[in-house]
Amino acid sequence: MRASFNYIFWIFISIIFTSCHQDAENGDKKTFNINLDQGLTSIDPAFARNQNAIWMTNQIFNGLVQIDSNLQSAPCIAKSWKISDDALTYTFNLRNDVYFHDDPTFKNGKGRKVIARDFAYSFYRLIDPKVASSGGWIFSDKVKDQHNFVALNDSTFQIKLVKPFPPLMNLLTTQYCSVVPKEVVEHYGKDFRSHPIGTGPFKFKYWKEGEILVLLKNEHYFEHDQKGTKLPYLDAVKATFITDKQSGFMSFLKKDLDFYYNVDGSYRDDILTKSGKMVSKYKGKFTLTKSPYLCTEYVGILVDTNLAIVKKSPLRIKKIRQAINYAIDRDKLIRYLRNGIGIAATSGFIPKGMPGFDSLAVRGYTYNPVLSARLLREAGFPEGKGLPEITLNTTTTYKDLIEFIQGELTNIGMKVKIDVSPSASLRDLMSKNNVNFFRGSWLADYADGENFLSMFYSKNKVPNGPNYFAFYNKEFDQLFEQSYYETNADKRFELYRKMDQLVMDYSPVVPLFYDQSVVMLQNNISGYAFNALSLMILKNIKKN
Repeated sequence: MRASFNYIFWIFISIIFTSCHQDAENGDKKTFNINLDQGLTSIDPAFARNQNAIWMTNQIFNGLVQIDSNLQSAPCIAKSWKISDDALTYTFNLRNDVYFHDDPTFKNGKGRKVIARDFAYSFYRLIDPKVASSGGWIFSDKVKDQHNFVALNDSTFQIKLVKPFPPLMNLLTTQYCSVVPKEVVEHYGKDFRSHPIGTGPFKFKYWKEGEILVLLKNEHYFEHDQKGTKLPYLDAVKATFITDKQSGFMSFLKKDLDFYYNVDGSYRDDILTKSGKMVSKYKGKFTLTKSPYLCTEYVGILVDTNLAIVKKSPLRIKKIRQAINYAIDRDKLIRYLRNGIGIAATSGFIPKGMPGFDSLAVRGYTYNPVLSARLLREAGFPEGKGLPEITLNTTTTYKDLIEFIQGELTNIGMKVKIDVSPSASLRDLMSKNNVNFFRGSWLADYADGENFLSMFYSKNKVPNGPNYFAFYNKEFDQLFEQSYYETNADKRFELYRKMDQLVMDYSPVVPLFYDQSVVMLQNNISGYAFNALSLMILKNIKKN
């Protein structure tokens, strides 16, 4: 099968490069080989809802802005921008040297220049009910209709908000906000998902779903490195779709892949020691890098006593929720269940790596079984006596983690039953506030703490919002709404920390760990950009 993949791949490579490099051998081409074990359903940025889609659209498309290494918004197609004093109008000045990839839909088959009207079309497309984009939430509560997206002229684009939203610049770095050409989208219709035309460093060439995806270098890409060399350095990107994680890792060991992402539990011990170091047999054979990943793994607790299932639940008592937080040895969990991957979540719900994160400013929970036992006594349940059994809901994938928590709570006298459900079933229960005690995780959509705190905002009630805890607190809501009018980032981060502390004090959630990404690269690869969003950026990659 691998031979057939390579045969197909090099057919396309030779077609694109023959005219430019007649005397070159295929072996001279720099191809970056990856595997997408979770599959791929679309390469249309309007549906870039999961990691693989985000990774691939990021190679083919660009937006107004992009994230830098510090997760700040940096220029991309927009070379500069201005925000009005009332924080409602954002005006972007566009580059005049950005062109869409070639396609027969364009005049003479040549990609045309990107203009402001393209962004007006692309952004309205996200909220157009006919499109039903999974990215509709980006603008749905921030604009009224298509008239809020304005092309003043070909090189000046405006967004007019109905209310302030300071994280907007971070939000615009998401792949949902990529620019697409109207005539191409309308020509291909729903098939645009498999015929993507963007402006990015790589252009789409071939996709046999579930088998192989080929992207080729965009020879007309507008970005350069600091020395003035045109990007990208690579000639091509090839993705395979091996679904078995262990088989994928074996392909990496055989050097069929240049990149491998994350360490699955089935072979984690083969790669990492319990302290998270690479085992000796692999040292020097490839590089392994752990870095912050904006994801918080947690156990959630339903706290609204107006709900019938909460009225008789012992979890309605704040001291019991705090006792649970103190009862869990997060460092032990990370060491023995995750081989050192992750950072103990002792500083609030907003994860390490997020701009504004301060491990000392928010007082979360460390392992303290003595204090945990004292809180149980103060709640009227010394050593758990008289405390009803509590059911903790999870899915099969996280059963070992939840069993660990069950053991920790048993140590302080709490009786815990584990209920294992399919992922879809548990999500449904959470989205209806029909489960008291549940395992969850929250992954950043964009690099701003607001994205995490929105889970605790009263107006984000289920089923349309992510407040799975039914946490309703007037002081929190006031701070949350105040943050929308604070344009100074440092002052806004201070408000975020106050909100995070409120959440910790009331304990509707038990933060377990801030996740980390694990990236493995062959030794001849350089220039991979590590970032806490785990966004794959290949334009700077060099393969020696």
